[in-house]
Amino acid sequence: MIARCLVFLLVVNLSGPAWAADKIVSQSPQQIQLSYAPVVRRAAPAVVNIFTREPEPASAAPLKNNPNYRRYLGDEDETAQTPLGSGVLVDPTGTIVTNEHVIHEAGQLTVVLNDRRQFDATVIRADERTDLAVLKINTGADPLPYLEIRDSDELEVGDIVLAIGNPFGVGQTVTNGIVSALARTVNGLASERTFIQTDAAINPGNSGGALVSLDGKLVGINTALYSEGGGSIGIGFAIPTILVRAVLAQPTTGRTLAHPWLGASGHSVTVGAARRLGLPRVSGVVIDDIVPNGPAANAGLAAGDVVLSIDGKPVDDDEALHFRFATMPVGSVARFGIWHHGQPGEVKISLIAPPEVPPRNVTPIKSSWLSGVTVANLSPALADELQVEDTSGIIVLDVPRVAPAARQRLKVGDIIEAVNGQPVATVGDLQQALAHAGAVAKIGVSRDGRMMQITGPSG
Repeated sequence: MIARCLVFLLVVNLSGPAWAADKIVSQSPQQIQLSYAPVVRRAAPAVVNIFTREPEPASAAPLKNNPNYRRYLGDEDETAQTPLGSGVLVDPTGTIVTNEHVIHEAGQLTVVLNDRRQFDATVIRADERTDLAVLKINTGADPLPYLEIRDSDELEVGDIVLAIGNPFGVGQTVTNGIVSALARTVNGLASERTFIQTDAAINPGNSGGALVSLDGKLVGINTALYSEGGGSIGIGFAIPTILVRAVLAQPTTGRTLAHPWLGASGHSVTVGAARRLGLPRVSGVVIDDIVPNGPAANAGLAAGDVVLSIDGKPVDDDEALHFRFATMPVGSVARFGIWHHGQPGEVKISLIAPPEVPPRNVTPIKSSWLSGVTVANLSPALADELQVEDTSGIIVLDVPRVAPAARQRLKVGDIIEAVNGQPVATVGDLQQALAHAGAVAKIGVSRDGRMMQITGPSG
């Protein structure tokens, strides 16, 4: 039966001119033996496993003092190793890229190489917003295998890729698939990230591993999967290397990363907006708000302008704007292709870190029914840190459950704008207004873009 099927396919392939133009039969043993093995041999040694070491529990001490234990198990002081995920060596000196969620709040980190050597690792930088972390190991003078980084913008849907990692802790595993989609956004994941989607099997434990092109270069860091049961169903996501390069280019300043500040916000172009603005297609981001004296304002960007590209890369929607902007280093200059008054144009924006002006002045309130509430002055820097849209005003940072304000349903993230109808702009203004509020303090707050008033006793 099998032989008949093979013959049938061969006959169809050779007899029909349309088939013959598209498909060929293998002409040599070498073609039959085509394999990904050469790519794997080159790439796999650069993919590492990451563990955390946990101290031995105190309850084990009596057992370790037992002479029979020492007789059969030795005197070596073992610590428990918990597998966390995977990582990728990106230079011969021991620099490793992985996911931030792999090492988040982990203790002492241990990296196990493909040849089973183990090294302690130091966190150079880590960023929750991009979900990327950079580790460093010291192996002495011995150079390490590593993966060259390829520009992920060169990928096309349909390209073959390999995913290398340590799924479920079973050991290094290689799977293959294609690029299913590019610039994919995923609900619940940060807007600074758009993903390469692939059907190469990605499972728990693959996080931080390598997505490799067939030239043996790194094109992405495997990060997440879509699954209802916890296993791969052919929808996996990898962080593209254009963002990896941006994180690697950051100066070594500990665990925090500097993100550039635009000083503007907007929304994706709609069909109606495209028609009204005379755009040739439904694409781009319409600028709604400009911060005075911010980078966008100083470059001449104005409300109503449409951002179409950054450094020649298309910006189709607001997610793409956030992503492209996140790949730009602080201190550089970005070329924004825009649509201004019905004509294409360009502005050059100097990228700076968000300033902390005014100083945040984190303050616990000690008077009125706001007693126990912690507030701070919003600034572009604090807004960026907290991932909130407002960049000015007084933000509520903490409302203890036992505080009177909790009973009045004041919430973390509320922006306090007025006391008894009088505007307040800083923590100092708020404290002064509360001191003169009288018998009742009516607090005007902004929450999720809605204005509301919360009333409580002043004394």
